[in-house]
Amino acid sequence: MSFLKKLFGIGTSGPKPGPVHEAVEYKGYVIRPEPFEQQSQFQTAGRITKDMDGTERVHTFVRADKHGSLEDAVAFSITKAKLIIDQQGDRIFDDPPKSVPPADKSL
Repeated sequence: MSFLKKLFGIGTSGPKPGPVHEAVEYKGYVIRPEPFEQQSQFQTAGRITKDMDGTERVHTFVRADKHGSLEDAVAFSITKAKLIIDQQGDRIFDDPPKSVPPADKSL
């Protein structure tokens, strides 16, 4: 019975958190890779933090990329965080965009 539970995910409590990994500093930001195990693979995830005017700002990210080993997931999480920083900078800490009302379909 436990084989079937594991096979179909019955009774599982979701993704298992991975161990804590060493933080990496990059361009004034601190990257904390936090990949987690899900269905025998490791999902790309992490946190990017930065001290801004005495307040620690945090951006959490999870990506669809999955890896066969924890080491690969940690390395890719760091690479992905650097890319996010390079592309968005401090905008990652902005409020999420407001939802736009649906378009009027009568036109």
